[in-house]
Amino acid sequence: MKASCAALSAILLSVSLSAISTSALAADYPAPKQGDWIARDFKFHTGETMPELKLHYTTVGEPSGQPVLVLHGTGGSGASMLSPAFAGELFGAGQPLDASKYYIIIPDNIGHGKSSKPSDGMKTSFPKYDYDDMVEAQYRLVTEGLGVKHLRLVIGN
Repeated sequence: MKASCAALSAILLSVSLSAISTSALAADYPAPKQGDWIARDFKFHTGETMPELKLHYTTVGEPSGQPVLVLHGTGGSGASMLSPAFAGELFGAGQPLDASKYYIIIPDNIGHGKSSKPSDGMKTSFPKYDYDDMVEAQYRLVTEGLGVKHLRLVIGN
């Protein structure tokens, strides 16, 4: 019993130290800023139109930096791109997407995070959407909502 407790304690200590050292390696970057933008009269690929489609987004860095669009995976949200393993390795000083040089834009796709989604109340009457709709919404957010004319890079998973 004592041996089992000692082994478990050693494993937990090892995991804790590993987590501390991983987060210590991740660099600091400017505080993310969140916002919402409303795409008016958004037309989906099906022909359906929503009078107001809310797009939530997060930015890191200043609008004067080179704009970079960072896209989350199909089942996630923009928040997943702010983890120490991602943002901590990319957005800090001297890192590939140093936020003192780049304006990082991380939208929540339609149906994800804090952007408009069926569970907001429309349920099955929410328009059917696909990747074309997501790309159009992101394009409108970047160009109309944030006033960006040209992206330096688009990345994601």
